[in-house]
Amino acid sequence: MRYWRVPPGVDIDARALMVGLVVVLGAMIVVSLAIGRYPLSLMTIAETLLGRHDPSQAGATAETIIFMVRLPRIATAIMVGAGLSIAGSAYQTVFRNPMASPSLLGVSAGAGFGASLALLFHLPTLGVEAAAFAGGLAAVGAAYLAARSVRSNSLITLILCGMVMSALFQALISLVKYVADPVDTLATITFWLMGSLAKANAMDAATVAAPVLLGGALLFALRWRIGLLALGEQEAASLGADVTRLRTIVILCATAMTAATVCVAGIVGWVGLLIPHIARMAFGMEPGRAFVATAALGALFVLGVDDVARSASAIEIPLGVMTAVIGAPFFLFLVMRTKGEQWS
Repeated sequence: MRYWRVPPGVDIDARALMVGLVVVLGAMIVVSLAIGRYPLSLMTIAETLLGRHDPSQAGATAETIIFMVRLPRIATAIMVGAGLSIAGSAYQTVFRNPMASPSLLGVSAGAGFGASLALLFHLPTLGVEAAAFAGGLAAVGAAYLAARSVRSNSLITLILCGMVMSALFQALISLVKYVADPVDTLATITFWLMGSLAKANAMDAATVAAPVLLGGALLFALRWRIGLLALGEQEAASLGADVTRLRTIVILCATAMTAATVCVAGIVGWVGLLIPHIARMAFGMEPGRAFVATAALGALFVLGVDDVARSASAIEIPLGVMTAVIGAPFFLFLVMRTKGEQWS
């Protein structure tokens, strides 16, 4: 399996990159606060955030919309986008595979099964999120134990075991949907699996932020060593890297981040596959720069897509559907743009 090569990209200072992306993200947050079924002016947003809102009914309504609805949803979208993008980049580096994504080892399917099972038994929202997180970790753990049981350290073996676990949990999801009440439960399960941030609140934002920030901080601290894995196991070991230990840490962090995003947003595809490639092509391969760009672009992508999902029509479009509709054609465009040289 040959690692892909990415053009050097634009020679840009890492600090300037960070400042620029933060400015763009800030502008996107303001736009996200303004648009929706109840549009708000920039003046209203500024006054509300500064605590100088109009004491009338309109001012109270604006305050409720901003602090209770839109800000938690925006924070959750940012964490989901950054988490999936960082996890996807980590998987692609560890497995030296440009097609690797956060769902590679079955974490998305496992989390989907856990949530589906919780919805089948009508557990509260917290129970659904906990079951989804546990299901994602269980799927990856089962894949890892299966690979270890054959006494193989091969990445191919681990990937194959992950594919098997993904297929197994997808079948279990189908079984849960088959036995679910078609009147109400089946629709709830189906909508959750399509991904959505419609019910995101402050607790959801905090739930996904903890694993994403902690896992992201650890991966950022190890960014140079992780970059060695792209050279191959023998080359990385010759340069002093403990390949097995480093790979395990990266997989654990990426899996926890993915499971956390799935438990609050459902299954949102294409983010972890598409965004890391865009970041590398646009900003180069330097680990620190690529990490910052990947996280910021992922946050921008999910936040922008969620804005479209909740504003494009009278009925909110599932987030997972929108990311696939936008991400798949754009990914194909990237492949055609590079003439397939980066993906072979």
